Amino acid sequence: MAFWKRLRGARGSLWVRRMRYRITRGGVLFTMAILVVMLAAVFTTNNLLFLVAAAMMATLLVSGLISRLCLAGLELDFIVPEHVSAGRLVPGRLAVRNQKWLMPSFSIRVEGVRETAAGGGAALGPQLESGIYFPLIAGGATVEETVQVRFPRRGTYRENGFAFSTGFPFGFLEKSARVTLRRENVVYPSIQPKPGLEDLLLGIAGEIETHNRGLGKDFYRIRPYEALESARHVDWKATAHVGALQVREFAREQERRIEIFLDRDLPHSLDAWFEHAIDCCAFLAWRLSSDGASIHFRSNGYSFRQPEEGDIYTILKYLALVYPQGATAPEGPIEESSYKLVFTASPEKFTSAGWMEARILFPGNLPA
Repeated sequence: MAFWKRLRGARGSLWVRRMRYRITRGGVLFTMAILVVMLAAVFTTNNLLFLVAAAMMATLLVSGLISRLCLAGLELDFIVPEHVSAGRLVPGRLAVRNQKWLMPSFSIRVEGVRETAAGGGAALGPQLESGIYFPLIAGGATVEETVQVRFPRRGTYRENGFAFSTGFPFGFLEKSARVTLRRENVVYPSIQPKPGLEDLLLGIAGEIETHNRGLGKDFYRIRPYEALESARHVDWKATAHVGALQVREFAREQERRIEIFLDRDLPHSLDAWFEHAIDCCAFLAWRLSSDGASIHFRSNGYSFRQPEEGDIYTILKYLALVYPQGATAPEGPIEESSYKLVFTASPEKFTSAGWMEARILFPGNLPA
């Protein structure tokens, strides 16, 4: 699973183009000091001042060379858990390897590059909670660190940007090299609690519990009466026959399934609401699955039963990659006894398609 992205070798040209420099405050002051000493040497024709200016310039050049050597030959690996949801901090493993045989790298800092969408939109790449500092990476050694990372939105992340930086040895100049890890990560929608959905979950749980505790219609057996049972199921004929209270027991009805339908047929003006609906759908599916409920998830042309056909992560992956798409007339419900929940921008279409008993969530009662 590990994937190493090199800063040298075949990607050497890319590494050079992405090298960035930043003069620190100390570097500005040191440069000004060099200029002052040079001017003094010129006007006074003092050979000692010329030697001092030359030594200071050599120090500045050596500083730049050493900092460049510290960044050379470094490899980066970054691995996150298999299942990641948007907006949640997850632990990631960050490893840096120094390919140089003898020379160590000093004072290396690794940070995530926060690239934004065109027009200054939301961040596109993963966001590290904080940068990682390695004071020393010995030659040929690999150092690892666990870091908290957050992915801002659902979808597929194919390029994750990071930056190595160092100010070693004197801190006059800070050099950084950007590197891009080309690895595909699918990030699920956010499963954080949403306003109003906790009450909806309680209502769903109450209806399912009431349904499961109810007695079925098929007779199963006659058995002795147990304390606190209802007297309406007492079989008086059997009671008279054996001389003790007997009750009629019925076969328990099949466990009620939850049918969730996500309608992808909506105009582009409601794209923001669609993203909110996906987050709400993912949250409900996740919580219901965690509580042991059976889910039949449906969308336009898609159907999946959990747990019969797979786990909840299949539903979350579908929600991570889905997008609005035009569709024909909505499909009707499949299971009459299921608890039905619909996310749509056109509730009247589903009402006429047979979803009268469903709980329909639309922009009017589920604002983004």
